[in-house]
Amino acid sequence: MTTFKILLAAGAITAVGVTGAAAGTLDDIRAKGFVQCGVSTGVPGFSFTDDAGNWQGFDPSVCQGVAAAVFGDASKVKFTPTTGKTRFTALASGEIDVLARNTTWTFSRDVDLGFTFVGVNYYDGQGFMIPKALGVTSAKELDGASVCIQTGTTTELNLADYFRTNNMSYEPVPIETNEEARTNYLAGRCDVYTTDASGLAASRAAFDNPADHIVLPEIISKEPLGPLVRQGDDQWGDVVRWTLNAMINAEEYGVNSSNVDEMAGGASNNPEVARLLGSEGDLGGMLGLEKNWAYNVIKQVGNYGEVFEKHIGSDTPIGLERGINALYTDGGLIYAPPMR
Repeated sequence: MTTFKILLAAGAITAVGVTGAAAGTLDDIRAKGFVQCGVSTGVPGFSFTDDAGNWQGFDPSVCQGVAAAVFGDASKVKFTPTTGKTRFTALASGEIDVLARNTTWTFSRDVDLGFTFVGVNYYDGQGFMIPKALGVTSAKELDGASVCIQTGTTTELNLADYFRTNNMSYEPVPIETNEEARTNYLAGRCDVYTTDASGLAASRAAFDNPADHIVLPEIISKEPLGPLVRQGDDQWGDVVRWTLNAMINAEEYGVNSSNVDEMAGGASNNPEVARLLGSEGDLGGMLGLEKNWAYNVIKQVGNYGEVFEKHIGSDTPIGLERGINALYTDGGLIYAPPMR
């Protein structure tokens, strides 16, 4: 029997005491002048720092959109890198206002830990990556594997379920961060790397020789990823939720950062576009925001499709196709309630 080692990394489940968010989060954010956003410690395409040290990526774009909605300025956001173990404590304690990183929406996190997931911005599932030289073609060939695990994660739990269901055994070896995971994998200390499939694609794209690594065909879990806030302040939850919804609806309505001025000027005869951009009605007022809150989001950050293609799409090094993350009108799962 071939001996394997698996590297496991993903979103952590850490038991934390949660108290309801104090009403008035939006007022507190305005008073300090920025949104404090929790992100990962780094996943190529999804969350990373540029050459100037500024956070960029698919996930930070959510918080930049929220800053644009609240302040009319997408730059009024500060980022706190969080690990799988620290992210929930940071949110529960009020250290951050919103968590926007690869975090799976689960029953226990929503109900027991007392967080509110405001939506799904990426539908994912757990997979396995191995060096091509190993010659393995299926995750079901991994019996007896030594598993490097980012402890307290949904990935850890999914792996245990998968091996148990398939009557396989493994030896857990704990690791801490995504960077440690990639380092161990490339150093040969773990032969197999398992995390969300998007994370595998991101890591593989950053390798010196990505063609030397393959992703096995099995997807063993559902991983709906999305931003979350503390329970207890519905207004703040609505601001984050409808910022994401505005970006999704804008793509569906054909509104993007390049044509939003034209659309706001009446180029579209779609009433939902008029309501979205604040030229009809006052949806912003219902949120405690300006009428042009969504205009600012789209103008400064872009619609959902623009953000996807800019950071992780098929023309980027990450190279992800839209797949199930296409709009529902294109056969995907991305769908937002109407702007009315």
